[in-house]
Amino acid sequence: MLKDFYEKHRNFSCRTATEYYISPGIKCKFDLIRDNLDHKRKFVNGIDLGSSGNSILTFLENIENKSFYDIANLPLYQYSNGGRWHPLCGDLTSLPYRDESFDLVCALDVLEHIKNDKLAITEISRIIKKNGMLVITVPHRMKYYSMQDRIIGHYRRYEKKKIISLFSKFNLLNIQSFGIYGVLMKIADIQSTNPDKVEYDLIKLRNRYESDIAFQKFWNCVQRILSLLMKIDAKYHSHQRIRNIGFIFIKK
Repeated sequence: MLKDFYEKHRNFSCRTATEYYISPGIKCKFDLIRDNLDHKRKFVNGIDLGSSGNSILTFLENIENKSFYDIANLPLYQYSNGGRWHPLCGDLTSLPYRDESFDLVCALDVLEHIKNDKLAITEISRIIKKNGMLVITVPHRMKYYSMQDRIIGHYRRYEKKKIISLFSKFNLLNIQSFGIYGVLMKIADIQSTNPDKVEYDLIKLRNRYESDIAFQKFWNCVQRILSLLMKIDAKYHSHQRIRNIGFIFIKK
């Protein structure tokens, strides 16, 4: 069911790395993750689970080999260029990788889409090397669960303490947590009232950005301002009001 949803909805299946330059939310999220990662550490094998077509790995230079894993086929086509990029389609609850295959694993806004999230975490922990790093982002606070969550297939939202406690049971020690989206993400609740129009408008924006150089320059300015506002919003609100939260774990 999830595979069909993401294959059919072009706003998800047609995303590319360009999304970073179009979406203030994607830019905000990726920038905050990069700011919180150890830039001095070099990784041999990194994987983005649920990578979609706009993987953060394409913006990280300190990874030798990059793997991209997603339940939908369409977003993975852009990574099929051979060399050190390795795309694969499949289910996160049954990963086709050997134990301790990766020293960096990213799973951004993924766990909330999986009914049996504990099984997914078991698999994630299994493929991470000892002292390897895990980066996740999840929607925060169940009290904010809304129609938008249901539309895009969220089974749940998470509480900060419960996430840290849950992952500790799988030998994953939390070393950092940080806000991703603050109260500005209330706009998603407004968008949920007309999801078809929102999807149409986003596709139209993407096409215009890629074909109109003048508009591209204008939108770059707009996007930088909006992204900065989102970062400030995430930084200065208490975690109790954060709508999306990021974590970095180390495999013990």
